[in-house]
Amino acid sequence: MSGRGQSVMVTGPITADPVSCEEFGYGLGRPDGILLLRYRSVTRLAFAENREDFLHQFYWSPDGLLSARHGRHTTFLGPDEVFWVHRAVTHEVHAADRQTVYRICLREVPGALDGLGAGVATIDAEAVRLVLTLATAGYDERDAPAARSRIMSGLAPRPDPDDRQAGGTGVALAVATALARDPGDTTGLVEWADRLHVSVKTLQRDFDREFGMSYSQWRTKLRLRASLALLETRPVGEVARRIGYASPSAFISAFAREYGYTPGRAAAMRRTADIPAPRAARSFRRPPAP
Repeated sequence: MSGRGQSVMVTGPITADPVSCEEFGYGLGRPDGILLLRYRSVTRLAFAENREDFLHQFYWSPDGLLSARHGRHTTFLGPDEVFWVHRAVTHEVHAADRQTVYRICLREVPGALDGLGAGVATIDAEAVRLVLTLATAGYDERDAPAARSRIMSGLAPRPDPDDRQAGGTGVALAVATALARDPGDTTGLVEWADRLHVSVKTLQRDFDREFGMSYSQWRTKLRLRASLALLETRPVGEVARRIGYASPSAFISAFAREYGYTPGRAAAMRRTADIPAPRAARSFRRPPAP
């Protein structure tokens, strides 16, 4: 494995380059090596239409949605998911402003992802912890092979929500997984409940238990976070349609309520790199009990 990372292509002016790109390499040149690249952005970050012919890789962000495209299919993924790409597969990944993105490069394929050219995979909590640990100065390289093996074993294909066992805990997560793939999905709560063979009341209760908010509130937050990954290169009307709003005005109103400024103003501020942090909003997940 080479110690040099693939170049980052960023849309917009030269001032839109990442604030930093840090490299953390262990066992480079060996099949069991691992290379982590950590990008921090001021404006929207894009790994645009590229491929790596020597390394497998996956992208992960701890603090926002990623938008990923392979072929004609675009998907959105959250902080408990990664976008996996087999070497020599063309792909595109976008992140919103003020976001940290990790790109982890490998020479071997995790067993659970064998046969997956490109797509979304889940990452468990221990693998996340180890990614963050490896990306720290002074980490003992002798511990890296074990950490790398555990990270690889913590990846698994994202399950199809229709294959999950419904009934109580897990049904809200099934719906959330499906909507993360397509925030513009117009499936209503009643139809989701019917598809998962539970009552509407059970599904609503599970959303409150899992995310601390109703289905409609969670879906709105997901759609607005997805819009942040699209506004840089898409007009407001198209973004509104793609994330499921009936009209641009409805999208603009919801965006302004959530972030305190309009989508148009947000795009203008990105172009000048004068971007205020959005107003504090409730997390997608309920905070742990004290």
